[in-house]
Amino acid sequence: MTEIHRPLARTAPVTILTAYVLILLLIPSQYAISSLGAAGTPAGVLAVLYFLWYCFAWLSPRSAVARERQPLRLAIAAFLIAVLLSYVMAMTRPLQVLEVNGADRGLIIAAGWAGIALLTADCVERVDNLEVLHRRMSTIGGLLGVVGVTQFFTGLDLARYVHIPGLVQQVHIFSSVPRDEFNRPAGTAIHPIEFGVVLGLLLPLAIHGARYAPEGRRGIRWTQVIVIAAAMMMTVSRSAVLGAFIALVVILPTWDAGSRRRAYAVIVCFGAALYVLTPGLLGTVKSLITHIGNDSSTNYRTHDYDAAAHYFARSPWFGRGFGTFLPQFYRIFDNQYLVTLVEMGATGLLALLGLFGTGWWLARRARAMSDDPRVRHLAQCLAACVAVAAFSFGVFDAASFPMTCGLTFLILGCCGALWRLLRPRSAAEPSAASRSELTRSTQ
Repeated sequence: MTEIHRPLARTAPVTILTAYVLILLLIPSQYAISSLGAAGTPAGVLAVLYFLWYCFAWLSPRSAVARERQPLRLAIAAFLIAVLLSYVMAMTRPLQVLEVNGADRGLIIAAGWAGIALLTADCVERVDNLEVLHRRMSTIGGLLGVVGVTQFFTGLDLARYVHIPGLVQQVHIFSSVPRDEFNRPAGTAIHPIEFGVVLGLLLPLAIHGARYAPEGRRGIRWTQVIVIAAAMMMTVSRSAVLGAFIALVVILPTWDAGSRRRAYAVIVCFGAALYVLTPGLLGTVKSLITHIGNDSSTNYRTHDYDAAAHYFARSPWFGRGFGTFLPQFYRIFDNQYLVTLVEMGATGLLALLGLFGTGWWLARRARAMSDDPRVRHLAQCLAACVAVAAFSFGVFDAASFPMTCGLTFLILGCCGALWRLLRPRSAAEPSAASRSELTRSTQ
């Protein structure tokens, strides 16, 4: 069985990834460094620095970066090539200044996403390091949940009281978007939809941490799960609720019958508590789901298809340029796959779908390669996170929301890291950990 060593190791990759998660999720994402514009969010700048560090480390033979076969690395490379090809296409046609800026910004943002995924996939050295990172992500998710619940009941937007020298507000934040008289919390996100999706991405990791928490910590970990789930429901977002449903569909069938029965009982009690504490909330959420196809939101999304086909026909293979389809000049597509089809063409859409498909395959293969129940459950929860992300990209323009995409690429990197750490190696193929030890011994 795969052993999870104690005490838990705190290696440099886990530390710097934790720093990234803290900055990404706790600093309101509408703020950026004034001189860098929308590409200058603190988390975005840090991600680009990670990308540059990864590239230099890859070139250094003494670094501990894993160089063995890594499917995620190939998927990331394909995505970056698609971004570059769309950039070339953008530069071959007349552009307005803001479109040129958008194309340049797209290159920077894509590099940051790649840096986070590659650093995670190729530099985390042990499975227990991933456990440390996921527990920290769950803890941060619990804090976000507290902020969301507070905003729902009081209307108090704590993010507005965050002022960091050197940062200015680059985009408008929808901190309060009422729906049926409910305060829809946005937390530190730009919009309640993004906040709900982010909580939905963190929910499977929180469930894993709670299920395998030490005896004295289970109460705290399950409280985090409940707070995350409650705040997610309070966003009154159909995308978030359906994302959570998808996560449970992926996770629960892998549990034994007794655990599933207890989970169903907890879900019923959770719903009853929401019904008592927030009258009307469950009815509103139910109405949103049961009226799919008949409400104005769904109709607006379906009207996007004809417009997307019009723009797609102009450059079907490589698109008009990643980051150039600006709402002030064109329109908003509440579907990232449509945006990708227009901006990056069929090549870009296939590359994006390839990322999600690779992440899912890596997580599922990691589960199959381990006989440790804890590691198998972690792999299944990562697969659930990928499924939630893939669904969420179809219901809003995710690339416009830095928290969603930053967290998505981090999760993809975790899938790659877990697969790499568990896959069988030949005797002549050293692991990243053994190379790291060799590097330290020769210094």
